[in-house]
Amino acid sequence: MRAARLPWALLAVLVLAQICYPLTGGATRAGLTVATVVLGWLLSVGHALLTRGARTAVALVAVVTGGGFAVEAIGVATGFPFGTYDYSGELGPKLAGVPLIIPLAWTWMAWPAWLTAIRLVRSRLARIALSAVGLATWDLFLDPQMVAEGYWTWLDATPALPGLPGIPVSNYLGWLGFAVLLAVALRPLAGPSVDRVDGRDAPMFALYLWTYASSVLAHAVFLRLPASALWGAAGMAVAAVPLAVTLWRARQDRAGTPEPAPRVDAPA
Repeated sequence: MRAARLPWALLAVLVLAQICYPLTGGATRAGLTVATVVLGWLLSVGHALLTRGARTAVALVAVVTGGGFAVEAIGVATGFPFGTYDYSGELGPKLAGVPLIIPLAWTWMAWPAWLTAIRLVRSRLARIALSAVGLATWDLFLDPQMVAEGYWTWLDATPALPGLPGIPVSNYLGWLGFAVLLAVALRPLAGPSVDRVDGRDAPMFALYLWTYASSVLAHAVFLRLPASALWGAAGMAVAAVPLAVTLWRARQDRAGTPEPAPRVDAPA
């Protein structure tokens, strides 16, 4: 029972850290960004380990964390698939030009996006597509926020989405393409347990919905990034809104199910 509470505890700390983010600035904000990413990685990998076992957790780290580092290193060196960009030194130590926390961020959101797709759709192709969209659309919030802080910069940011200068469209297409590859690779390595969801996955659904709702609010009100609030709200809604409706309906169904009448034995 205590192990089952660990994802909820990590989620609570993560939420607190994200609430503090807009209240800070400078080096404190950068440090809080690093801490938040590490917490998110521990939350997703820890949940995979506790609910699916070591095979799934190792596969998640190998495919998403390892793959995330590889694609970022390629991107920094060649400009493919995200466009030509460079990281500042504010996010901690780098390897091959990539801050070490960046691959952790891919893992943080890839796992709840995958479970959301499993919860919502049945076919394998639909799950790959929805999990990829669910992950890639998060970047409609992430990149504008991080670019505004100066954590990374594109050398050529054209063409860009309306209202989102400084970030080329190629970045979002690169995210979507790589997210598809992650979804394709995860299932055979992680095993059949990743194709099922149950009550133990509630913290991941809460994480996904919190990320969506809090990002819309933060960008629209606290970070003064109204364009990314609109783009992110529209994009991430593809997965977040159906998830919220599905969970609400399931809760209503449970609430409306009458409890069985107590058994009354006939007297002897």
